[in-house]
Amino acid sequence: MRLHTLLEVLPFYKVHGEGNPAISNIANHHKKVRNGDLFICIQGLEVDSHSLAHVAEMNGAAAILAERKVDVHIPVILVPDTKKAMAVLSDYFYKQPSHQLLLVGVTGTNGKTTTTHLIDQVFTGNGIKTGLIGTMHIKAGDELEVSHNTTPDSLTLQQTFYRFCEKGITSAIMEVSSHALDQGRVHGCDYDIAVFTNLSQDHLDYHRSMDEYRNAKGLLFSQLGNTYFKKSPKYAIINKDDGAAEYLIKSTAAHVFTYGLSPEADFYAKDLQLRSSESSFRLVSPFGEKDVVLSYAGKFNVYNALAAVAAASAAGIPVDQSVKYLEKAQGVRGRFESVAEGQPFSVIIDYAHTPDGLKNVLETIQSITKGKIIVVVGCGGDRDKIKRPIMAEIACDYGDFAIFTSDNPRTEDPMDILKDMEVGVVGKQYKLIEDRKDAIKDAIFQAKEGDVVLIAGKGHETYQIIGHDVHDFDDREVAKQIIREM
Repeated sequence: MRLHTLLEVLPFYKVHGEGNPAISNIANHHKKVRNGDLFICIQGLEVDSHSLAHVAEMNGAAAILAERKVDVHIPVILVPDTKKAMAVLSDYFYKQPSHQLLLVGVTGTNGKTTTTHLIDQVFTGNGIKTGLIGTMHIKAGDELEVSHNTTPDSLTLQQTFYRFCEKGITSAIMEVSSHALDQGRVHGCDYDIAVFTNLSQDHLDYHRSMDEYRNAKGLLFSQLGNTYFKKSPKYAIINKDDGAAEYLIKSTAAHVFTYGLSPEADFYAKDLQLRSSESSFRLVSPFGEKDVVLSYAGKFNVYNALAAVAAASAAGIPVDQSVKYLEKAQGVRGRFESVAEGQPFSVIIDYAHTPDGLKNVLETIQSITKGKIIVVVGCGGDRDKIKRPIMAEIACDYGDFAIFTSDNPRTEDPMDILKDMEVGVVGKQYKLIEDRKDAIKDAIFQAKEGDVVLIAGKGHETYQIIGHDVHDFDDREVAKQIIREM
């Protein structure tokens, strides 16, 4: 595609320099530039790639998109906002791939990963070839690749959708973070189904208030559009039991399916039975009733399953077929995952890194054990400080003993983070152990027959970020090693 043809989709721009080169690809990282690429300069939090435009030129860039003049000898297109222009240009250059997919976006504080994986398993079971984008990985059919963000930038998304279409994938399911919505990373994505799981405290280091955080989530639903097409209807799937439900329902013009544990919801669970390794309930929906037995525990997973059924129904999949594959679905790695090495007590790994997430997991553990609950938990550095004492308080209130430790301290002193947590638990049963491996070891050595050790916060992660360095660290492998040494 020629540069001037590509630029036709922009409403306003200025061009410095002569020529109309052929554009072979689009890149927003100077090291990824190849001959014939359009390089897009982005003003980031740590790096302003305008200063690297000359490097992109040396690497073969045919043109530069920027917000200000840069010193190069190839055409420079100036726009007010390169991030917004990148979304428009990448959508057009890659032939609007999201329009060719049944695109499902899932947003919420907790449950995004599990819900996307459940929807994916239901779709796949019903013969739909799927792509998955989220915290754990990007899946294209049967192929997996590393995911660097919960929701990639707009260029990466359109490139990923394009690859999906090239592989014959017909549906994509993705996690949509509040950061991505606020920063416009999903501009250009033509969502067909938007799912809301829940809203609780998180990311207040970024969003200035809970209202601002909620409003960012609401963008996914307002961006479903304001018109109705019989051939491609839009659906909003909303947790009726959450306090943000009414706001989100009002935010969208799309058809709404609600779900929850109350008969007021369109899809709801009654006769709920929660056990140590499964959950059962009777699903009531506009399309009939069905008994459901899930092979994973916790009320929070019942909500995730209900969201998946509602989303599948919006996609035209019969409830019976959804239930069939939900019952076959396995739990997601690092989400209420058991570590079993023959020990007489339970060890559970969970990604719970928010107050509500930790509370939900601990309530589930309380319902399935008569022994003591020992909680290992930390809080991330350079992140929301307000939740630190709240997390600590929940760990002490719902557990019998808490150990506060490091969880990606980043550039903060780990002990400063632990002292912030300590503010919420004066006079309660806990200890501070900075080294995470030592903390896990202490918890496991305390445990007796019938007890439960919850190692919370990292889940599927296989690293620990200390300063700017990334170190190998996997809660599951560390716990297994300690148990074996016992």
